[in-house]
Amino acid sequence: MEIRKRLGVGDKIGLTAPAGPTDEGKLNKGIAVLKNLGFQVKVGLTCYQNEGGYLAGPAIMRANELNQMFADPNIDAIFCLRGGYGAMQILPFLDFDMIANHPKMLIGYSDITALHIALQQKSDLVTIHGPMPASDLISASDFTIQSLLSVLTNAHSSGRIENPPGEIMECLVPGKAEGILTGGNLALITSLLGTPFEINTKGKILFLEDVGEEPYRIDRMLTQLALAGKFDETEGILLGSWTDCQSSNLNSFQVKDVFRRIIAPFGKPTVMNVRAGHCEPAITLPFGVPVLLQAEEGKLSYFNPQSWL
Repeated sequence: MEIRKRLGVGDKIGLTAPAGPTDEGKLNKGIAVLKNLGFQVKVGLTCYQNEGGYLAGPAIMRANELNQMFADPNIDAIFCLRGGYGAMQILPFLDFDMIANHPKMLIGYSDITALHIALQQKSDLVTIHGPMPASDLISASDFTIQSLLSVLTNAHSSGRIENPPGEIMECLVPGKAEGILTGGNLALITSLLGTPFEINTKGKILFLEDVGEEPYRIDRMLTQLALAGKFDETEGILLGSWTDCQSSNLNSFQVKDVFRRIIAPFGKPTVMNVRAGHCEPAITLPFGVPVLLQAEEGKLSYFNPQSWL
């Protein structure tokens, strides 16, 4: 996996909207946050688009802008404005060979999962599962911002990937696993099955999270991954935040019950409550880098973070 360089004060951020739109107020606040962090910002035209109420312009426009930002030597990293829906639409129009030859960090999560998987597998790129300017960064806690900056600047003093204070990574299946970190939003991962961008979990540590899904829907998506052999192939599993995924029906299985029924029987080292995804505060995770999971101890760490910058 390849990445261009660590970021520093004064570096230029390309801001693009590969999925959903936002309003002018949130856009301006997001730009201000990036500038306050010490970066210059080049704002893409997609950030001002709204097509059909849920897309930041036509798919070809969004894809072309992302291609251009990767090709632009004056842009040091690319932030996705927000998630929503639409990133899958641009995958057929991305120039993966060009992107592989111009590696740089792409930051986002949720619907941006489609780009994480495609860029890792088609361009051999490290990508960053982290907060986005028009949503999370506007009101992010100090922990969330420092976690993001530690990944962007490669300031990993301990090599550990640690939860916010007071949040414990809970062991679901004990054991130790090594592998390349991959994954993202569960709904996006299952939506890519059967396409040229289907996730490859062989030899990987698989991270999963979602928001606003009833336990039976999570059950259905996890069962789909199981039937597709994705849990057989993976080395270990990280279960992230599952915000607003609890059932109000007291007779229903809850999310942890679903994990115990579907994931635990595969016997792969697994931890729950990895505070990344649709939560605050949140960890920033670099996808495409080797990590070590020690599930029983609730520990997650990098293998030599200097090697991926």
